[in-house]
Amino acid sequence: MNADPPEEVTEQQVQEDLMRLDAYRNQLNALLQQYQILSSSRTDHVRARESLEGVDRSDPHAELLLPLGGETYVRGAVDRDAAVLIGIGSGVVVELDRAKVTELLAQRITRIDAATRDLEGQMSGLDERIQILSRRLDEVSRSGPGSNVGGT
Repeated sequence: MNADPPEEVTEQQVQEDLMRLDAYRNQLNALLQQYQILSSSRTDHVRARESLEGVDRSDPHAELLLPLGGETYVRGAVDRDAAVLIGIGSGVVVELDRAKVTELLAQRITRIDAATRDLEGQMSGLDERIQILSRRLDEVSRSGPGSNVGGT
């Protein structure tokens, strides 16, 4: 059983691994920020859909608190037959009937969920790479400079 001699790790290889590790961590941080944005967007879309459904279930003459933002509300009633305004991107808002808006919100939530799953997969892959590099660099640091470490 003749095993190959362990590969000597050079300082340049260690520096390259450190740069790669830093790049992976930066990528992971960017993906985490995207994940947070998607999570926030999903929460907003779910809240909008649930609010529309709640209005439809409420008494037609019920007085509601309508949020204006900044924890500010106004009392009012919602006309169940009135169309709903919804943003479609780039600051453009369109007026659609309630059923279409509810359907559109459900589609958006589905797309957000798919994007979230994709991001989770990317983050998992990056995390694996970070762990492998971290272990390799840890082995090099424990064995000292100029040592032979089996390459992975």
